[in-house]
Amino acid sequence: KITSSEVARATAAQAFVCARGWTMASLVARLARRGRLPVRRSAPSAAPAALHGAVQRRGVAKDSSQVWDKEAQQFHGGQDWAHLPNFVEDFSVTTNVLGTPQKALERARAAVSTIHHYPPADFEPAISDLAAWLWRHEPTSVSAGRSRLLLGNGASELIDLVIRDHDPSAASMQDRLWKAGSPQGTQYKEYERSAQAAGYKVVAHDDKRASITCFVNPNNPTGAYHPVEEMKQMIQEQCTPGSHVIVDESMQPWVGPDWRKDSLLSQSEWIADLLRSQGTHVFIMHSWTKIWSCTGIRLGSVVAPSVESLQSIKQCQVPWSVNTMALEFLSEVVKDEEYMQRTWEITPVWRQATVDAIRGRFPSWVVLGEPYLSWIWVETGSESVVEEAVRLAREAGVPVRSGAPGYNLPTMVRIAVREPKNLHLLLDAWKAL
Repeated sequence: KITSSEVARATAAQAFVCARGWTMASLVARLARRGRLPVRRSAPSAAPAALHGAVQRRGVAKDSSQVWDKEAQQFHGGQDWAHLPNFVEDFSVTTNVLGTPQKALERARAAVSTIHHYPPADFEPAISDLAAWLWRHEPTSVSAGRSRLLLGNGASELIDLVIRDHDPSAASMQDRLWKAGSPQGTQYKEYERSAQAAGYKVVAHDDKRASITCFVNPNNPTGAYHPVEEMKQMIQEQCTPGSHVIVDESMQPWVGPDWRKDSLLSQSEWIADLLRSQGTHVFIMHSWTKIWSCTGIRLGSVVAPSVESLQSIKQCQVPWSVNTMALEFLSEVVKDEEYMQRTWEITPVWRQATVDAIRGRFPSWVVLGEPYLSWIWVETGSESVVEEAVRLAREAGVPVRSGAPGYNLPTMVRIAVREPKNLHLLLDAWKAL
């Protein structure tokens, strides 16, 4: 039985909503953003399975090499899943083994109901939420950090903006020089692609003429890591005064609960001093789609060395480059400390299980990388073995990443850390090797 007071409250609520021109969808979205709606967990495999089927019906099966335009694009992993009818698990990408955080996923889903509105041009409140999370170890640095922080449509957009921002003093295009910070030159390839697209020539890592130097730390794919003091020394010794330096710390959160203390995020004064004394601009780059397993929404950030530096790249950024779903996801995911704690607890254990299994099955293979990372980098010693390993993994619905395309290291293979039950599927596929 409905009482008269309940009727009165319902009538008042209806009048309140109608007076503001809200629809039911917009009301639900508002409540979801404020955490006033219960989170309904759907079956983990239901939505991905349905989506996978829809993608499958688009056309004939392809492999990753057929998706990328070799003449215009840089090869990356993560494309096979949409073209394998028996897809089970993606070992070709370095995303978090825990999958996407559920609360943030639900909030992104709720945000779809506001798809008829533009996203906020200033990225608020998501960008401030991220700033508070990044500098939570130094609360007094949050405001200053926020003033130098910019969000982007994945790190790729921001990489391109920062590289194009630097204008070498040399007038001739042939003097535009770019280098990788890694001594081997092996690191995430999007920096090199962007530099070449902007007219830069690639030079050796020890060539101090370079006007842009890019470090990836921890290094994807090699798994090498340099503590913060070592990284500062490398910047001072390898980079010429007046140059741009980009340090990609996308994989830094895997280091552990104290990752911020060993990050350049904790070195704001040193970065500012380097800019004042030598004119060297140090940018800290993050792709957030790996640690939070959300590569489909494209979400990245960059911390500039000064407010002026930030404005220089910001004025070249297209408006609304981060969509509403990604912004809502970000505001929610930075609150999920349980997810991060589980990441630090589970990843090293399952990674070690993967390393032990690989070494036990293939004792001649050399496994590389820090023990806390979300992938392993493997030297097989044979190009033909890698080709067969990639083929067999793909046929079993568990694709891996060959080191041949992009990295030009045909005897290497990258394997993501995944649940033991799915690791067995990969190892079973490799029985014939």
